[in-house]
Amino acid sequence: MMKKPVRLRDFIEDREGRLYAVSAYDNTEKIGCLLRYIPDPAGDRTRKGERRYRKLDFDEAYAYISREKPEYADLIQRIPFTDVASVLKPEEEMGAIVRRSPLVARLAAVLGLPEGSHGCTGSYLCGLETGESDVDLVVYGRTFFSAQKILRRGIARGNISPVSDEIWETIYRKRRPELPRDEFLLHERRKDNRGEISGVYFDLLFTRSYDALDPSPVRKGPVCGKMTIEATVTDASLSFDSPARYLVDHEEIQRVLCFSHTYTGQARDGELIQASGICEEHCGERWLIVGTTREARGEFIRSLSLLEKNT
Repeated sequence: MMKKPVRLRDFIEDREGRLYAVSAYDNTEKIGCLLRYIPDPAGDRTRKGERRYRKLDFDEAYAYISREKPEYADLIQRIPFTDVASVLKPEEEMGAIVRRSPLVARLAAVLGLPEGSHGCTGSYLCGLETGESDVDLVVYGRTFFSAQKILRRGIARGNISPVSDEIWETIYRKRRPELPRDEFLLHERRKDNRGEISGVYFDLLFTRSYDALDPSPVRKGPVCGKMTIEATVTDASLSFDSPARYLVDHEEIQRVLCFSHTYTGQARDGELIQASGICEEHCGERWLIVGTTREARGEFIRSLSLLEKNT
């Protein structure tokens, strides 16, 4: 039987036990990922009741790779298949996660999504969750949009709680967006991808279905300068993907690509947006890249249509 391709939001384990979040679709030669957990005898998490682990933040992960595995260093980490001990797939591990976690079982029951269409990534996928862990639920392909509708109905019926003001404040401080707080929350609250269940925060994450994978490498193109544009979105169907993609009607820019989670799902078809980022040339087109640095300082996407509607 042919193995399924490695795709965004899977995890891989290398031969030394390090665990990485897959962060790309172009994984035919090497797997593009980010280091998340390392074995550490003093770590605060235990996997399979045995080995202890420690979670790394973004900067720690890059520093660790630079020091310990420089051959993996790139814009993201690139792991050769020969160094991979196992691939963890959210949709394949969901049954085991539901059996060991009453919380995830309740969330799965409330959403009622088809088997194989979703799964947990992050700490739950790795078996490293704690009582404080959020639930990162991956939903594949068009089922993601069904999950958004179910989430919205669940909140209206009281089966799911809306995100508390305290958590919204935490999210805003963590993201540190270029948008004012009220504007940021206006965009976020209409995305229908966050909620709470049994007092625990969860979010819905989009990943392409296997029949819609695009393994084309995402590489930096020739830079033609910083730009701020206003344009009408003609296709936002992949606005929750990574990178988020917005096709636009603009005299110079053909698409806006966003590598910052802050601006995924930020606009809908037909809306007028303002976007600021770095213009690059790709495939005979000019693309505006938002999120060229981790914190995307000076870069943003805002829906002018949404703002006008709420003034």
